Formats: sequence, C-alpha cells, structure tokens
Amino acid sequence: MENGLYVVATPIGNLQDISSRALSVLQESKIVACEDTRVTKKLFALLGISCDKTFISYHDHNEDECSPRIIELLSSGEKVALVSDAGSPLISDPGYKLVKKCRSLDIKVFAIPGASAVICALQISGLPTNRFMFSGFIPNKDSGREKLFDELKNIDSTLIFYETAPRILKTLLIMQRYFGTREIAIAREITKIYEECKNGTAEELVAYYTEH
Repeated sequence: MENGLYVVATPIGNLQDISSRALSVLQESKIVACEDTRVTKKLFALLGISCDKTFISYHDHNEDECSPRIIELLSSGEKVALVSDAGSPLISDPGYKLVKKCRSLDIKVFAIPGASAVICALQISGLPTNRFMFSGFIPNKDSGREKLFDELKNIDSTLIFYETAPRILKTLLIMQRYFGTREIAIAREITKIYEECKNGTAEELVAYYTEH
C-alpha cells in the first residue's frame, strides 16, 4: 500500500456494502481522518477493524485548522484514510480542500469507491439517469429554499437534493410552487430494512407524508 491520502467510502446503512479493498485500506492505515471519531470507532468495531490507530476529527468547522496537520503527516510518509460518517467522502462532506492541497504538493490521492446515497437514490427513483445534477443539502430557511428552487426550476435534468425528515413537508410545499406537476421521488433509509422510495408530484407527496 503506497503512502498517500485514501478517500474511503463506507456503508450508508448495510454493513455488507463495505468493499474488501476499503476494509484492507482501513486496516492498514494507522491514521484516520473522520467527521466524528465516535461514529467511526463504532463502525470499525462493527467491521472488526482495530481501533489502535490515530483518529483525527476533521469536519467543516475545523478544516483549516486540521488540514496542515494531515498534510504534515502525509509529507512525512504516512498513509491517511479519509472517511465520512457514512458513504462517500466529499459528497456534501468536507475534504475537497484537503485533496486540492495534496494534489498541489504532489501527494498521492487514491479513491476507494463504494456506497453513495446520491447514486443509490437515483438508481431506485425511476427518474431519468442520463443527466442529473446533485445540489447538496436544501437550505433550512424558506428564503434559501425559494432561491435555490427558483435557480434550478428550468434545468432539464434530474435534480438530487439532501433533506432531513422533519423538514420534508415544508420543503415539498415550497417545491409545489416551483416544480408544479414535475415528478419527484423521495428515497429514505437506503440499504436498510425500511428502505422506501415514494414517487409523485409535490402535491401528492404532501398528502402522503401528512398521513404517514
């Protein structure tokens, strides 16, 4: 295993979705950069990976502070695994700045692919997959939602968003104004026991989630 930064995808729910390559990299890496060390240590325990490693808390709020330390470790010849709390790192998660710095310093960066909620949701949605746009998390304020939907309403592609369950009804009500009868799919609990994908217009989905 070469020295460098390994961007490692972890399961989004079902533990069996970890790849053998990811397991090997996580076992061999002595340093792990992760969003929440508690979440990652719990995952390692479930996967049977030793926690006898250095875990570095690395997230949006401390990226500028932690990046130099990680770069220093990489420059000294260490292998560092970068993981998110679940799924593929850098997808609405911190990390791209670190990757950019590594590439500017000729530090090798390796992608260890695996589960991604964005791709899994698209695959089960029944919506067109030939062209799609991932727009990340929907703003939590109405004004932010309205601005985002107004910017994207005329884009001719499948739009993918992240949203939290408590805000889904409020978001759908605003979507109804901007997307009209456009088909929407809501995927939740992907790869888990209660995996569900509901399709319909915003109006139909408001009715469904009001009752469910």
